[in-house]
Amino acid sequence: MLRELFKIYLLFIVLFFLGRLGLYALYFDRLGDITFAQSLLSFLYGLKLDTMTASILLIIPALLLAITPQVLARYTERFINGYVLFFLLIALYVENATFPFVAQYDVRPNYLFIEYLKYPKEVTSMILKEYPLQLAVAMGMLLVAAWGYLRFSPLRLAEAIRTPLWKRTLLFPIVAALLFIGIRSSFGHRPANISDALYSTNRMANEIAKNSLYSIGNAFYSYTKEGDLIKPYGKKMALSEAYTRVGDKLNLKGGGEFPFNRLEPTHFPSEKPKNLVIFIQESMGSQFVGFSGGDATITPNMEKLSHEGIAFTNLFSNGTRSIRGLSAITSGWLPLAGEEVVKRNKSQSDFFTVASLLKPLGYKSTFIYGGEGRFDNMRSWYMGNGFDEVIEQKDYTNPSFVSTWGVSDEDLVVKANEKFKEHTAKGEKFVSVIFSSSNHSPFELPEGKIDFIPGKPKKGVENAVKYADFAIGRLFELAKKESYYKDTVFVVVADHNIRVYGDDLVPVNMFHIPALIISDGVKPQKFDALSTQPDVLATALDLIGANLTYPVLGHSIYSDAKREVSLMLFNDTFALRDHNKVAVIQPNKEPLTFTYEKEHLHTAPHDKELERDAFAFVTVMDDMYNKKLYRTKH
Repeated sequence: MLRELFKIYLLFIVLFFLGRLGLYALYFDRLGDITFAQSLLSFLYGLKLDTMTASILLIIPALLLAITPQVLARYTERFINGYVLFFLLIALYVENATFPFVAQYDVRPNYLFIEYLKYPKEVTSMILKEYPLQLAVAMGMLLVAAWGYLRFSPLRLAEAIRTPLWKRTLLFPIVAALLFIGIRSSFGHRPANISDALYSTNRMANEIAKNSLYSIGNAFYSYTKEGDLIKPYGKKMALSEAYTRVGDKLNLKGGGEFPFNRLEPTHFPSEKPKNLVIFIQESMGSQFVGFSGGDATITPNMEKLSHEGIAFTNLFSNGTRSIRGLSAITSGWLPLAGEEVVKRNKSQSDFFTVASLLKPLGYKSTFIYGGEGRFDNMRSWYMGNGFDEVIEQKDYTNPSFVSTWGVSDEDLVVKANEKFKEHTAKGEKFVSVIFSSSNHSPFELPEGKIDFIPGKPKKGVENAVKYADFAIGRLFELAKKESYYKDTVFVVVADHNIRVYGDDLVPVNMFHIPALIISDGVKPQKFDALSTQPDVLATALDLIGANLTYPVLGHSIYSDAKREVSLMLFNDTFALRDHNKVAVIQPNKEPLTFTYEKEHLHTAPHDKELERDAFAFVTVMDDMYNKKLYRTKH
């Protein structure tokens, strides 16, 4: 019995080891800031996570081998063989999927892996177009593995079951104890967990140490519950202290029933407040935009528009996912532990948005998207939180181009312009959030719209960004011909960077994104101070010309209250940046402090106050969500 269970254990351990060895060889050059001996610890810590995973999978075979009567030996053998083969194939597929996943997201499969399974149509199309070779190799390996296991299986399960039942029953407590030890992999107060892989300040070394199957299971457990998600980040903090710390750090003096809700007088008073259009760009990083330090030739329209309004040159996103960016830009919200509010139960209604803010002033509101509104729960969240209408793929008549992710960005802006003209014709003020989708793998782009960049893949990110920039230019080309243009504040801002990668625990430089605010009468300027997406929203609201009461977790650039503070979330790791000092907090690990210099984190002495501030942010965001406090009124 023990021998057969150990054989099963070895099958999984060898598979996990080979996957880890492949990652180690492929990304060895990313381990340059640690010694060779230190890098080998990835295999030692990895063995712990592999053992935990294999021990969990061994529970059912161990139980059946212990209690099955001898007369059922053949049937139980078939079942266990099928069980082992099933999970071996699952593990083999996940190991194969790990390589393109790391190439895309720079992390082992995590909650995103689970999220995308909810959208089989889009994801299947993307995989077939983007990763046909990898898929073919994976399918081939699965077939060979299945044939090899069925033909040459080393397991002799029936023989083990024919051991007298009393002997197997006596042996089972020992087996159970071994599995318990394997699953816990710790003799401490707490069992081992995914954080045990975080042994180094080199993030890729930590990713190599992880186990993909365990990482997916851990993500599923973490992201499908709405319990105490902040406990792993630190010792419990009194809410009064947490709110005080966050208020001081952001220079927000709101209070009362709804924290941080305050009156913000406009710096541009007007008897006729302006419309507001927020054009959110999918995955447009600063490296593609001239005024934020990137290549201006890829985004000539963004560069041209930067001389007509406010260009944010030092702006950093909330996170690395679209729903983090959507909540930041639509609501002025900061990231919280676990799933974002766009998909959380308690924020599907009565959650503050620009639509709910401006509705009492008579504004009509729309969310305009080129894909299906069900994706990432966008339709439900926007409609539940003040928006009058959601326009999605089914609402376009004869679009000029349709990709895996929906209609083209040009179709999107043409539709938006038509909607704005309708509002204007009816004498309605309007607020609209537009969300692009063309800059998304597999980067399907229409012909005849841009000159494709020489030397770059036609279906590559640079050309996708260039096409997105073309659509931005097209929106302004159309809008400038209409009467609503002079009465509208336009925001162009990215949700996050295209691919957030790097070896720092939090690759801060890859959170750098561009933003523009264009409005008639606004003096053009480059704004170089550290800024966040909520700061962009607060500035746009300032420019519409009305005194407003809101809880936006940022300040207008025209306000003396603005601070150079940014909260970022990378997977499950938070980074609080104050100027160029950064506190990093990870689940079940001690906080760390760094300085941010030359686009990298450098280890610094602990700043206990900044580390406590970081945990205060995590505490406050969680509390405001759970108690439904992020609103302006009942």
